[in-house]
Amino acid sequence: MFDQVVRRVATLAAAPALFVLSAPALATGPAVPPRPQQITPTPTVTATPSPTPSLNPAQIRARVVMVQVVRLTNEERKEAGCPALTVDGHLVTASLRQSNYMARTRLFSHVWRDGSTFVDRSEQSGYQAPAGENIAWGYRSATEVMKAWMASPGHRHNILNCEAKSFGAGVAFAVDGTPYYTQVFGWK
Repeated sequence: MFDQVVRRVATLAAAPALFVLSAPALATGPAVPPRPQQITPTPTVTATPSPTPSLNPAQIRARVVMVQVVRLTNEERKEAGCPALTVDGHLVTASLRQSNYMARTRLFSHVWRDGSTFVDRSEQSGYQAPAGENIAWGYRSATEVMKAWMASPGHRHNILNCEAKSFGAGVAFAVDGTPYYTQVFGWK
């Protein structure tokens, strides 16, 4: 069987050579050298995929919790007769900066060691009309932190201030897994 396969492959491999050798005998006119053909290469477009940033499990969890905080905040506002807040990317950035700072330094404060406040962080993030900030740490879910904020008069006031138009939410986890939450509200 193996010998038959080898003979068949050898026959097929030799066939083009036989055709090439016999081709000049088929010519009927004077031998004219073939004109060189210009070959224009066709440009190919190769898509270069942009690198997709990979998120670690803590970042994925933080994003899920942030979405829950947004939903729960607007549910509380709806119950109180306030319009829903729109999520503003600049305020999300300011919120994430605050949460990351607290998680990294373990300093639970509205004011950073350099004296900057949520107003400074909001403006540095590109938002010019910040209205207020809520922070919390240690709560194991968005539901728990929202209950705590709603039980605190100052935090509740920020959430239910019907004059506020936008906000951002940020969540970051310390090395030991402790969550740090921030909401920054805006007037426009």
